[in-house]
Amino acid sequence: MKFSRSRLAIAALALVTGTAGLIGTTVSAPEAEAAPAATTAAEALPPGFKSVGYMPSWSGSVTAIQYSKLTHINYSFALPNSNGSLQAIPDPGKLNQLVSLAHQNGVKVSLAIGGWNNGNDSAFEQLATNSGSRTTFVNAVMGAINQYNLDGVDIDWEYPDPGVSGDRFTLLMQQLSTTLHNNGKLLTAAVVSEGGTANGVQPAVFAAVDWLNIMAYDGGSPHANYDWSIGAANFWKNRGLPKAKTVLGVPFYSRPTYVAYKDIVAANPANANVDCYNNGGQQCYNGIPTIKRKTQWAVANAGGIMNWELSQDATGSLSLLSAIFDAAGGTQNPPTGKTGQIKGIAGKCVDVAGGNSANGTAVQLWGCGTGAGQTWTVSTDGTIRALGKCLDVAAAGTANGTVTQLYDCNGTGAQSWQAQSNGNLRNPNSGRCLDATGQSSADGTRLQIWDCAATANQIWTLPA
Repeated sequence: MKFSRSRLAIAALALVTGTAGLIGTTVSAPEAEAAPAATTAAEALPPGFKSVGYMPSWSGSVTAIQYSKLTHINYSFALPNSNGSLQAIPDPGKLNQLVSLAHQNGVKVSLAIGGWNNGNDSAFEQLATNSGSRTTFVNAVMGAINQYNLDGVDIDWEYPDPGVSGDRFTLLMQQLSTTLHNNGKLLTAAVVSEGGTANGVQPAVFAAVDWLNIMAYDGGSPHANYDWSIGAANFWKNRGLPKAKTVLGVPFYSRPTYVAYKDIVAANPANANVDCYNNGGQQCYNGIPTIKRKTQWAVANAGGIMNWELSQDATGSLSLLSAIFDAAGGTQNPPTGKTGQIKGIAGKCVDVAGGNSANGTAVQLWGCGTGAGQTWTVSTDGTIRALGKCLDVAAAGTANGTVTQLYDCNGTGAQSWQAQSNGNLRNPNSGRCLDATGQSSADGTRLQIWDCAATANQIWTLPA
């Protein structure tokens, strides 16, 4: 079973243990005074991108949370009774303090209901069987939301089985969705990474929730490796889960032995930059480079990143939450730079197709005009911007022929460009250069990345 097997079981364990003027230079750090940083993560991160952290009742201090790097926190866990009522919420004083501090920092707080609970999901199974107990549960949820001034709930039923159990889960989630959304509250759910059990969460649930937190951990070899984790997210997307509702979970602990990331790096800070270490046997986790790589993928292909869990993170430069925030572009202040047209082969201009600011719009060559789709800011932070978005290598690709597009600025290597002395614009993430496909100067020629050369289709004149 995936990480979810660990949640409440782990609780006990955790308690124990530019041309003209710019050609020849690199578009680099700003010299002018930076604009003030955004005050909340929701303002600092790409629009709609979620940084979700679970905060357990049994571990960690709410005063140690980096609220400025989170958009949402799930307080873990409340448990249901079989009649639909809720058991007493653990450490309500901690929850009250969490909500107060989070709201002061623009962070929303949901109550996570369920968890592994030693594999006992009988209360969920029973309460979901009939409309009366489902209604009791929905009313109990709203009561808790109102009592603690919460922003929503995260349902963590581990797990509804495919078939009748899945049918009942759908009915429960649909009823919760109607009531919560009518009251302006969030409904999310934590789900298994992949496999047959996932079919207990039917596609009908996707419309009911604001998003799903995909527990992409406790699987893969080594533990929660990049390819396996991205495969888990794509598994849900392929089932029909919209990109914006796909939130990729990452672990702040190791396997096969459960060791908190903060303890791993306390033993040796160098462990922050690898994914496995030897501690009486190989222990594997996600170090900073892997966390950043997953985040960059999520910015381009998903709706956010979730972590289990906040009390296991390190501080300062070793923090995984900081790595998520940085990789998602959260530390990028609005940049300054030189603005104007960028001209290439045959004097044609770099152009946003149709002047369309939607994510994924093609960047192409076109006869020079006066529209905003040809007005680019070569920014001091290494980005090239038009229409409020960035020149982006699609899906952070590195292969020859990967096309460029317009996309939300996110601070990833796919949006970094360096002006070279020979007129090339180099993308250091791929080591390749901006290129007019087929050395064509025809209107509509798509721009791509290709091995750097001194050919006319890779020579660009930047704003002076």
